[in-house]
Amino acid sequence: MNNNTKKTYIKRINIAIDYIENNLDKELSLELLSKKACYSPFHFHRLFSFITGETVNSFLNRKRIERVAAILLVGTTKSISELAFKYGFSSGNSFSRAFKKFYGISPMEFKHKGEISKIGVDITSVEKYICQIDNTLNWIKMNGQIEIKELPEMKLIGMTHIGEFDKVGSTYEKLLKWMTSKNLINSKNLKAVTVYHDNPKVTNEDKVRLSTCFTTNEDVKVEGDVKQVRIQKGFYVVGSFEIAPESFSKAWNSICVWIAENGYEFEDGHYFELYHNDNRTHPEHKFIVDICIPIKKPNNYLKNTKQVNNGNLTHYRKQIKKGDIQKDYKKLLTYIKRLRTHFIKTYPIDYKIGSVYQGNMDFSFFPFTPIALKNQKLKIVIIFNHAKMQFEICLAGRNRQIQKKYWDIFRDSDWNKYHIPDTMEGFSIVDHIIMKNPDFNNFDALSQHIETETMKFIRDIVDVLDV
Repeated sequence: MNNNTKKTYIKRINIAIDYIENNLDKELSLELLSKKACYSPFHFHRLFSFITGETVNSFLNRKRIERVAAILLVGTTKSISELAFKYGFSSGNSFSRAFKKFYGISPMEFKHKGEISKIGVDITSVEKYICQIDNTLNWIKMNGQIEIKELPEMKLIGMTHIGEFDKVGSTYEKLLKWMTSKNLINSKNLKAVTVYHDNPKVTNEDKVRLSTCFTTNEDVKVEGDVKQVRIQKGFYVVGSFEIAPESFSKAWNSICVWIAENGYEFEDGHYFELYHNDNRTHPEHKFIVDICIPIKKPNNYLKNTKQVNNGNLTHYRKQIKKGDIQKDYKKLLTYIKRLRTHFIKTYPIDYKIGSVYQGNMDFSFFPFTPIALKNQKLKIVIIFNHAKMQFEICLAGRNRQIQKKYWDIFRDSDWNKYHIPDTMEGFSIVDHIIMKNPDFNNFDALSQHIETETMKFIRDIVDVLDV
């Protein structure tokens, strides 16, 4: 087989594989897939097995099982039977048998293990799990920045790479050589992108399929094993890091934990890394990279036109020049930090006290949670509402599933001591206004009032949950 013929085979089989990965929830016959690759069913089946090392049915079955496993790993409200039917299995029992044969454990066991091992460690207790979660989130604060972004469609030129992560660089070099021969290397804002088609936590490393890519501003005629790749428009959690190669796994795990802990829902789509530098030219050989994970549209998302004033920040600029906002905001944050310190000194044990969150000009808050609630994956949050100028307190869940579980419990009960939101758009399960229009000039009186109301709220919540 000459080199050009082999490239043609690979190109056509890759077309079929891309189609499979994008349509796992649809009926995929050998006839349909062979047409996508422009071969007869017999010839396609032989070539597919030769190039991938798997039969078409084995590949399709594996990808469907791995897709469900990936969904179970990050969490879902769908039942295992629903997922089994969606991805082509005739019954929940047949799926469970296939899954257990593949992973050695049942889907339910896998789901449970996935929930407690997202951060890549063996967990021996709830307390250790909570500690690891907190350590992971703190690692992000120290090493990166996370944002929710609506990204436009991205056009890429790529090559498929399977397994052998230490040889990804050679695939990039091969693609770069091809682009140079086509005078594409000087494209404006050229960036390297790695697109992952498999999750290394559910797919054997030697079968993990990814695409090494470069951005392009135009439709390029591809050939051989070079292909076009498109990243779909949508909402993404984008983690920006400057990290060494050995920290990539930690960064990926940390973002997944952050997504689950902040109540966002994962979406089917391309997971990818967007590189902003050549790490070989970095003084410490670090990558400046964005790790991007697709999510469902957040309920509270506002388009940029509403978040800023026509993009020029006119009102913000005027207020910043006056200087009053900076002074008042600094005074406010100083008080909240003093309040947190007061709680730390007064309640040194039996409570988990988190950092002050100040990344949103609408709210500033910090968690102050009894261990009994922490063990239920719940938290108490003391909040200052900037817009309403009032202190609030709420019971919240560590993730969206926990929030819904307890919100349903309170909503369906006749307990009405505090406000229960009508919907789950925010992160509150139960909430209460501690004080309106507080007087920040009297620290002791204000702190005493907040402490009294906080401890009363906590006692009432602990009593009704009987923890």
